Amino acid sequence: MERLYNADCDPKQLSPLTLAFIGDGVFDLLVRERLVCQGNCPVNALHKSAVAQVCCKAQAEASKKLLPLLTEEETEVFRRGRNAHVNHVPKNSSIADYHAATAFEALFGYIYLTGNMERLREIFNIMCGE
Repeated sequence: MERLYNADCDPKQLSPLTLAFIGDGVFDLLVRERLVCQGNCPVNALHKSAVAQVCCKAQAEASKKLLPLLTEEETEVFRRGRNAHVNHVPKNSSIADYHAATAFEALFGYIYLTGNMERLREIFNIMCGE
């Protein structure tokens, strides 16, 4: 992560799947942070809640309300992410949901790498229905 997050890294040049892997990790951390801040959650309940919130279908549904609020640059990253080649689709996900989730994660990774943490939290809050 440190190698990616430096002055020489241009997020626009990274593949959508690289951005998605980064975005998935950052999103998961923010979900866990939010769950912990809402109270003392047992580890098991925290894990179940985090998994439920980051599943493909949930991300695909939430990303629909996000699209109209994206900048032109963010929309392009989202589009590239949606068209990213994936090697497998989890058994409990449709191909469409998986591509939508990959697009969202690519966008999240892109915003994270640009260093715009305020925008990252804004997008996260929108995705969480706030």
